[in-house]
Amino acid sequence: MTPSKLIIDHCLQEGFAAAGVAAACSSKQAGELHAWLQEGRHGEMNWLAENVEVRTDPRVLLPGARSVIVVADRYEGSPDVDLPDGAGRIARYARGRDYHVHMKKRLHRVADALARQFPDETFRACVDTAPILEREVGVAAGLGAIGKHTLLIEPSIGSWLLLGEIVTTLEAEATGTGKPLDPCGTCTRCIEACPTDAITPWSVDATRCISYLTIEHRSDIDPAFHSGIGDWLFGCDICQEVCPHNQPTTLTSSASTHEAYAPRPIGRDDTGASFDVREVLDWTEDDRRKAFTTSSMKRAKLDMIRRNAVIVAGNYLKKQDDPSLRKRLEAIAGDASEMELVRQAAIEVTRPS
Repeated sequence: MTPSKLIIDHCLQEGFAAAGVAAACSSKQAGELHAWLQEGRHGEMNWLAENVEVRTDPRVLLPGARSVIVVADRYEGSPDVDLPDGAGRIARYARGRDYHVHMKKRLHRVADALARQFPDETFRACVDTAPILEREVGVAAGLGAIGKHTLLIEPSIGSWLLLGEIVTTLEAEATGTGKPLDPCGTCTRCIEACPTDAITPWSVDATRCISYLTIEHRSDIDPAFHSGIGDWLFGCDICQEVCPHNQPTTLTSSASTHEAYAPRPIGRDDTGASFDVREVLDWTEDDRRKAFTTSSMKRAKLDMIRRNAVIVAGNYLKKQDDPSLRKRLEAIAGDASEMELVRQAAIEVTRPS
């Protein structure tokens, strides 16, 4: 059995939906990354501009690296049921348990098993907290192709995927074809559907992306983006929801979804799809911690998630007046002791039009 076949078998035994191997080498997209950073399209994600030399070459992360093992977990991508009034929608990947914890634990088991079989080699497990261009190495490992929305698409099961890697000094045959693939053709559904015009073909301006704005952006959100945020309290799935590769088929419906990502019973229902924004407006830090326990949503601090709730609540008021909700927002806007990020958002959404 070749090292690559052995590696893939170990990964599949750990429940990953797909696995492959890429050569550890310099990124072919380093120039595009530098240009994207120089244009400031990463917004406040300053960590993306750090360790660029590591990000563009895994051999800097692990001296002597020869291969990168890439795995994919599939999470629940089924259509949402109708959400209750006043719901703040949660991106699908965050509805289950924290993928960082569950992927890394299983990657470590794969790395340990391989280390026992190849004791002279080094294996380092990484999830997205490590500086690796994971979608590029995913393509090189044969796990799929990059769509115009910049996400990795595995044509038979779609793009509801979470990626992880093991960088290793073990030399294993790459499992990708080496041929560039275009999974999109003339399709531009993701570009047309994005409410904030964040997407151009194979590039996303993070400073306009709803996922970035609601998860990573730690200061005031430009009011020009408020209406585009709609009911998204944390993250956004619109570009994936409209993608033809994610429309339900026999293949996508039967594709392996890891049990760790089954929606948790959060908020006022058991779908895991939303929180009641009225409740989030009044959250304390203890409330936030309790709601986000075991979830990747804990990345959003209290002032951020309450700011997001203010924006979502303001969007609801544009559709249907709710005197009690409006009164609560006005109270937040007039409270000098409020968190400044939350108060400024409330001032904006209650400003007379």
